[in-house]
Amino acid sequence: MTKSLLLVHAHPDDETINNGVTMAKYVAAGVRVTLVTCTRGEEGEVLVPSLSHLASSHDDTLGEHRVEELAEAMRIIGVKDHRFLGAPHRQWRDSGMVGTEPNSRPDVFWNADLDDAARELLSVILEVKPDVLITYDTNGGYGHPDHIQAHRVAMRAAELAREAGFSISKIYWNTIPRSVIEEGD
Repeated sequence: MTKSLLLVHAHPDDETINNGVTMAKYVAAGVRVTLVTCTRGEEGEVLVPSLSHLASSHDDTLGEHRVEELAEAMRIIGVKDHRFLGAPHRQWRDSGMVGTEPNSRPDVFWNADLDDAARELLSVILEVKPDVLITYDTNGGYGHPDHIQAHRVAMRAAELAREAGFSISKIYWNTIPRSVIEEGD
């Protein structure tokens, strides 16, 4: 029986930054790797000046661009099973940071009903039956609302899976050392 690894991340690029090497290693070892991304990263910071028009404050097309970047990253890493949480019938938007205008929108992931979002992930869990689940720690690594919500959703979905008769053998949390966070201040 093929081993299975499930990763739950908030936005496109989080998976590569946090677990790109991990995914590539396990793909190469023949493990079935499934990536679930919770939003399309519409509120992400645009660092490349020639792409500044994509920002939510301008054309609001950053999410579409990031979907393409994610598809290319998964092609390079070798992950063939990538999904957006709830797709195709449901989509949550990037929440931005607490206290920002985008964070108050009703359609953002931070405002998603925990059990509704967890049931969306539960369907993936029951389909792929992961041996291992990787998501964020309780602080979402550095406090981003969508990362925190991804943690909550992943842990609630794992709990629902247990109640449905399937237990994930191991759950790992991505975390950032406090010293690294303090250096960034």
